[in-house]
Amino acid sequence: MVDAETTLKSMSQPSDAITFANIKGRAALVVDVHSTGGGRAVDIERATNGAFGHQPMHLFSRWNELREIVPTLRAAASEAFVAGDLRAPAPEPRQVFGIGLNYRAHAAETGVPIPDSPLTFTKFASSINAPHGDIRIDVPSADWEIEVVAVVGSGGRKIPESSAWDSIAGICVGQDISDRVLQRATQPPQFGLGKSREGYAPFGPWLVDVASLSNRDALPLTCTLNGEIVQQSNSNDLIFSIPQLVAYLSSIVELFPGDVIFTGTPSGVGAARKPPRFLASGDVLVSTIDGVGSITNRCV
Repeated sequence: MVDAETTLKSMSQPSDAITFANIKGRAALVVDVHSTGGGRAVDIERATNGAFGHQPMHLFSRWNELREIVPTLRAAASEAFVAGDLRAPAPEPRQVFGIGLNYRAHAAETGVPIPDSPLTFTKFASSINAPHGDIRIDVPSADWEIEVVAVVGSGGRKIPESSAWDSIAGICVGQDISDRVLQRATQPPQFGLGKSREGYAPFGPWLVDVASLSNRDALPLTCTLNGEIVQQSNSNDLIFSIPQLVAYLSSIVELFPGDVIFTGTPSGVGAARKPPRFLASGDVLVSTIDGVGSITNRCV
């Protein structure tokens, strides 16, 4: 079991990608990653003599400037960090979007038609969790949902699909934990509260710059529960791609630097199993996107 999870993590680590992290509340450039989930990183504020601040949320509006100075940052003195030091890469977004039924196989397993437009809901920001944070399970119907998470860089309104990737800073691994009973407590169902209990939005472990991801439209995803693979897919099965989501959302609302988009989950969720399988105290979720990273969440 442990060997399988270690293998997944080693496969997932970014190599030459530009990778930023939130380490104990400070913005950092990751320069080396270990199989343990830790590594070495450069503190951005110290390395730039204050030209960039330490707060991660302040980086997104200056993302292109930050990209340009990466070579100089890599040469700066680095410090060791461990997995437990990592926090959500965008810890205080103005908006957190979720997209439902956005994988063809997941729509099929739930028995609903392919949507004509993105099924959009919000996860409230108070649900944000660290990438390796514990998830408190105090309801009988908490479910897992591995997702590709996109974090907005420049943002804006009415962003064309053709240039939508330019408005995204980077990609993370996320879990859209869902209380299925609360999600369907009303008719019609409302997703927001059922997706927003404390700790129900872990994402990270860091942010991989989309400009350095060669396979950003075809990202392999794997989620294990207690060492067993429960979800395995590829983001090329998305019904609405990330550029399509950015174009759609920005045609209605303004996307702000640091906003977070949970782009949907593939098939294999607990509610669709026979019999259904929900999370319980003691369960361990390991969520991996190859070329991006892994997050590990223990249920308590």
